Amino acid sequence: MSITDEISENLQKGRLKAVKELVQKAIDEGEGPEKILNDGLMAGMNVIGEKFKNNEVYVPEVLVAARAMNAGVQLLKPLLIKDGVKAKGRVCIGTVRGDLHDIGKNLVKMMMEGKGLEVIDLGTDVAPEAFISTAVENKCDIICCSALLTTTMGVMGEVVECARKAGIRDNVKIMVGGAPITQEFCDAIGADCYTSDAASAADAAVRLCTQE
Repeated sequence: MSITDEISENLQKGRLKAVKELVQKAIDEGEGPEKILNDGLMAGMNVIGEKFKNNEVYVPEVLVAARAMNAGVQLLKPLLIKDGVKAKGRVCIGTVRGDLHDIGKNLVKMMMEGKGLEVIDLGTDVAPEAFISTAVENKCDIICCSALLTTTMGVMGEVVECARKAGIRDNVKIMVGGAPITQEFCDAIGADCYTSDAASAADAAVRLCTQE
């Protein structure tokens, strides 16, 4: 088994210490940081994402795998920057104004990072203006809005409207998700993308960022 396969296997089992040690070993043995990231860390997280989609693993397993991934990424970050490896895209994510739920948002963030996207987390109770100003300042490709309460769904429409008023609607994709959200709602407010789970959201975000 190659060292990147070992990294992937241990990441899937959420073994943070083992992942860190193996990533360091791979670096010391002269393995390229991009290869370690793609074939080790991201490969493992992709397996977890697929299993999560198919209900073969659940939120706790995803969280421990993501924690192990982040530990490995921290070791690679300086080397990736030095090599000029760029993220596949930049996303700002948050739970909309009036809503304090963040488990779903955090899962989406982890899955997106697992796919090689840079994610700016705005937290919960985020005003539409905050999504827009963050997207402008950080040149984000995607604004990702989460909501769990039916009473806060309407704020997503305000985010779309704010993006329009700010003149960035053509440059930034808007993704929406959360328990009460549907494809019909996404279409009605003029957002670009709705997905029903975190793994699908990450896949969709990569597609949106890599569309020419």
